[in-house]
Amino acid sequence: MSKRKGYFGLDWVISLVLAIIPVTSWICGGIERILRGHIIAGILQFIPPFTVFFWVADIVTMIVKRDLTIFA
Repeated sequence: MSKRKGYFGLDWVISLVLAIIPVTSWICGGIERILRGHIIAGILQFIPPFTVFFWVADIVTMIVKRDLTIFA
């Protein structure tokens, strides 16, 4: 498990803003999942039907846990 919080170890507020914007959440979330070792989840992040699921999951977990916790 990685000790990084949010996207690329950024502050929680910056990561939350990035998570709310769909395009940045899509890109940052996919890259962050790949960097944390979840290759399949990172690839699924870039496939359109799954992007909405990961986008909502990123927003919710960023608010509740202050970190990406679903497949990250």
